[in-house]
Amino acid sequence: MKHYRLNILLAALAVAGCKKSEPAQEQPRPAEPKKHAVGLVTDVGGRGDHSFNDSALRGLELWAAGVAFEGSAYKPVTREEVRRSLAEDVARLEPPVEPLGVRPLVVQSKAQEDYEPNLQLLVDQGAALTVGVGFMLENAVEAVARRNPGSKFLLIDSPLLDAKGNPVKLPNVRTVVFREEEGSFLVGALAGLVSKKQVGFVGGMEIPLIKKFEAGFKAGVKSTAPKTAVLSSYTGTFDNVAAGKQIAQDMLAKGVDVIFHAAGSDGLGVIQAVKEARSSGKEVYGIGVDSDQHHLAPEAMLTSMIKRVDLAVYQAARDLVEGKLAATDVVLGLKEGGVGYALVRAEFPGKAEALAKIEELRRRIVAGEIDVPSNSAELEAFQAAP
Repeated sequence: MKHYRLNILLAALAVAGCKKSEPAQEQPRPAEPKKHAVGLVTDVGGRGDHSFNDSALRGLELWAAGVAFEGSAYKPVTREEVRRSLAEDVARLEPPVEPLGVRPLVVQSKAQEDYEPNLQLLVDQGAALTVGVGFMLENAVEAVARRNPGSKFLLIDSPLLDAKGNPVKLPNVRTVVFREEEGSFLVGALAGLVSKKQVGFVGGMEIPLIKKFEAGFKAGVKSTAPKTAVLSSYTGTFDNVAAGKQIAQDMLAKGVDVIFHAAGSDGLGVIQAVKEARSSGKEVYGIGVDSDQHHLAPEAMLTSMIKRVDLAVYQAARDLVEGKLAATDVVLGLKEGGVGYALVRAEFPGKAEALAKIEELRRRIVAGEIDVPSNSAELEAFQAAP
C-alpha cells in the first residue's frame, strides 16, 4: 500500500511539473494601426501624361504609399525603387523621402463636371486627405471642403478664390502654388545658348498660370540670346496630343530648333514632333515640363522644367501622418526647391560653359538679384541681367 501511495504521489508531482513546463497561451496580437487613406483627383490630363498628373501620382503612390500602379492594381515597391525615382535635390532632403504607409485612393476625371463628385466620392470613401490636382479643381475643392469641414484637402496650383477672384482661406484646405516662371527662366536661358536659329513655346490653355511659363521662358532666352526670336502658340487644351504635335510641326517648319512646352498631355505631341524631326536629321531639341520627360525621346530632349508637384503631395501626406497638416498657403520657387530643371543629358558644343551660366543665373535668382517676370507686362519691362 505504501508503494501504491508513493506511486500516486510521484505521478501527481509529474503531472504538476508537466503543467508548469507548458508554454503560455499565445496572446492576441495587437491590431495593426489603421492606414491613413489619401485620395487624389486628377485633372482631365489624367494618368499617363508623363507630366503634371503623373508627378502628383508619383508623390502619392510611389513615395508616400510605396506602391506602383500596374495594369489595374497596385504592387509594392522596394525602398531601392523609391530611391531610384528621386532626383538628386530630392534625395538630399532631410527628413528623407521614405514610404509613409498611406493607402492611396485615385479617381481620374474625364471632364470638368467630374471634379466635384469625384472629390466627394473620396471623402465618402474615408480619405483623411483629399488632393485636387490642378487649378481647374479650385471651385470644386472649395465647394466640397465647405460641405465637409471635418475632412482635409490639398489644392495644387491655385489659391482658394472668392467670386471676385480674391484669395480666401478655409481651415481645412492647404494650397500650394509654384513660381513656374523661375524654372522656365532657366530652361529659356539654356535654350538661348543652344539655339542657332529661333526657339518656340507651346502652351495649353492661354491663362495666367501658363503665361507665367511663357514670360519666364522668354525672359531666360532674352538673358542669354537677346537677338533670338521666340515663337509662341497655344493649343487651347491640355488633353489634345494631336494639337500639340501640329503646332510643333509648324514651328519646326519655320526654323525653330528648340521648343519648350507647358501644355499637359498636348506636350506629348510636341515631343513626338521634335523626335520625328530629330530622326530625320534635323538638329532640334525639345524641353519638357513638370516631370523629367527625357525618357519619351532620349535623343531629342534637351532638359525639362521640373515642377515638384510630387514633393508637395508627399509633404502634405507626411504632415497628415504626423498630425501636423496645417491649412496654409504654400509658395514654392527655386529657393524652396519647388521648381528647377532636369539633368541635361544632351551633348552640344560649349555644354560645360552653358551649364555654369545657368547655375550662376539660378544663384542670382535665389539671392534676389534677378526678379523673373511672371506676365506680359513684367516681361516688357524686364532688363536682361548683365
